This record gives sequence, structure tokens and C-alpha cells, in this order.
Amino acid sequence: MLNIKKFVVNPIQENTYIVYDETNEAVIIDCGSFFPEEHQAIINYVRSNQLQPKHLLCTHGHLDHCFGNFAIYNEWGLKPEVMSDDEYLITKLDEQARNLFGFELREEIPPVGRYLTKDDVIAFGTHQLSVIPTPGHTPGSAVFYCKEENVAFTGDTLFHMSIGRTDFERGSYSDIVKSLKKLKQLIPSDTKLYTGHGPDTTMATELQSNMYLR
Repeated sequence: MLNIKKFVVNPIQENTYIVYDETNEAVIIDCGSFFPEEHQAIINYVRSNQLQPKHLLCTHGHLDHCFGNFAIYNEWGLKPEVMSDDEYLITKLDEQARNLFGFELREEIPPVGRYLTKDDVIAFGTHQLSVIPTPGHTPGSAVFYCKEENVAFTGDTLFHMSIGRTDFERGSYSDIVKSLKKLKQLIPSDTKLYTGHGPDTTMATELQSNMYLR
């Protein structure tokens, strides 16, 4: 059984997830912690539950989902894993900070540990997450899906009653529409969706009520 802890962090209210099972091996998904107390809360949770972080996963390379990567890297040596099509983002977090948020990053950007592909499987404990490429919000956006537990981490591709923006650099509305069609085919309706912003939802709810999935 998977345990999923959500932290709502940074000024943009991004969702960071710690996912682990009975072995206490864990993955950290979209570490967007920005303030020192947010970094420490995540570190304290891992320590107090005696977890062993194995992967630092990024659904995409936008800075609000990667603010805290340096904290995880400094604490456990984990390097971020992201789709290769978002290399232009994940390796230039300092430029994102200046251009989108108007400040300078003080921390050194951790090196990328692995560029993911559609055939990759993220293994930890007794569980696996499959990688589903979902370009649109960014070219390298992805969903991490655990078929065994009926859960998916959708990043900024799919929200409750909405979808991710496509007006950023190299975003594409036509691509995200194709990605949503793919998710409708691959993700069963009883799957719980853990989104990059906002509340959790289910595929059934979105199929019924989200105008972008009709």
C-alpha cells in the first residue's frame, strides 16, 4: 500500500508529494518548497518516518515545481529526474527565477540525475511508477502512474476541473489536447489523481465534469 503525503508550498501553492510504502523507500515528486521552513518540514517528515528517499521526480521543469530540488540534493544526494524535452527548463532554473519571478536564485542548481523516457519505470520499495509523456504545458511534461494502486501524479497537465496553461514558452494547446486523449485511454476512471496545484480528484470526476476531457 502506498502512503502519500502532500505539502502545499511556495507562493504559487504548488503540491509536493512524498510517496512511500511498507519498505519505507520513498520518492519525492515535484519538490517546490521555497521558504526555509518548507524545506525543513519536508526533511523532518522524511526523517521522523524513517524514510529512505530513492528518487526525486519532476513532472516538468518549471521552477515552482523545482524550487526545493537543491534541498533534497543537499540532504540525500538525489538528483532530479525529468523528461529530456524539458532540459531547457531544468538546467536553467536561474533564468526562470530572473525572467518569471524577478529574483536571483541563491542556491546552486543540482545536476540532472536522469532524463526519463516513455519506457522508463520508477522503482521503489515494492512499487513502480510508469512514465506517461504528456506534452502541452511544457514539451517534457509527464504523468507518473501506479497501476497497482490506482493513483497518478498529473503535475500541471490535468487539474480538478481544469488543465495546465499552454501560453508559456514552448507550450502547446494542441499537444495538451492530444495528451489528455492519451490519458483518457490509459488511466482507468477509478484512478485517484494527485495534481500539481489544487485539490486531489479522480479520473471519473474529470471525465464527467472537466470540459477539456469531453
